[in-house]
Amino acid sequence: MLDQVKDSDVTCEDVTFAAEDGWELAGSLYMGPAPKMAILISAGTGFPRRFYRHAAAWFAAQGAVVLTFDFRGIGDSGATNLATNGIDYPDWGQLDMTAALDRLEAAAPGVPLVTLGHSIGGQFVGFMQNHAKITRNAFVSVGSGHWGVHHLARIPLELFFWWGFGALELARFGQVRSGGLWGGEALPPGVFTTWRRWSGRRKYLLPDLASGRYAHHFDDRHAPICAWVFPDDGIATPTSCSDTLGHYSDAEKHLVVRKPAELGVKRIGHEGAFRKGRERLWEELWAWMTDGTLPDGAEEK
Repeated sequence: MLDQVKDSDVTCEDVTFAAEDGWELAGSLYMGPAPKMAILISAGTGFPRRFYRHAAAWFAAQGAVVLTFDFRGIGDSGATNLATNGIDYPDWGQLDMTAALDRLEAAAPGVPLVTLGHSIGGQFVGFMQNHAKITRNAFVSVGSGHWGVHHLARIPLELFFWWGFGALELARFGQVRSGGLWGGEALPPGVFTTWRRWSGRRKYLLPDLASGRYAHHFDDRHAPICAWVFPDDGIATPTSCSDTLGHYSDAEKHLVVRKPAELGVKRIGHEGAFRKGRERLWEELWAWMTDGTLPDGAEEK
């Protein structure tokens, strides 16, 4: 068991920083004693940074500087008018994750930089302009959004979300509001429509990259990646995660499948890895992020 440090030894400071295009982003810096690395936690779609506060504080207590942040249009990085802000999905990686890594580096000079990506927060490392600064990547519940590689029981609901509920939300309100079938923060229309376009095909975002629609760095050499998925997560299945790992054509990649019982809990699902009581999982993540120690059962991809 890793040493536990008193909560009083961890400080949290709310910060703001600007992306390359001037968009003001909100973040929280967690700092513990004698930091030995810096961790950028990038959120899943619609998750505000506060959702990751328990994990961030735990990692800080072990000896890290941790930055959580809100993507543009989400939480405290919101837009004046979500329906007309012009935000597109890749902006979160190209601009926001790039700016967040620079802000983290400024807060923790001279220590290794690592990423901990949840869902889209792992998918979008390939959009980061400064990814070469990263020493190691940890992906949690990261997988293609294509409905065909998700649990079969989810498919009718997902198709209705894309072409029924979501389409009606856009037509009536110009955005996908929080509530109903969508439990996350309200989504800008460009985020939703790009996500829907990608999720309708097995190749997901690759056709848009091949056409030159978006600048990207998926074909670059990337820092090693270890990805964790859970059998009760109907979205980030082993197949959907393998598809996403395949987007990183020049990287060392590993996949770990963890049953909830192995981690001492009854359920994890798509978001549960960052809730309280997941210290067994966080220990595995910490070992990988600090020195590249692979957990038992890791499969090279």
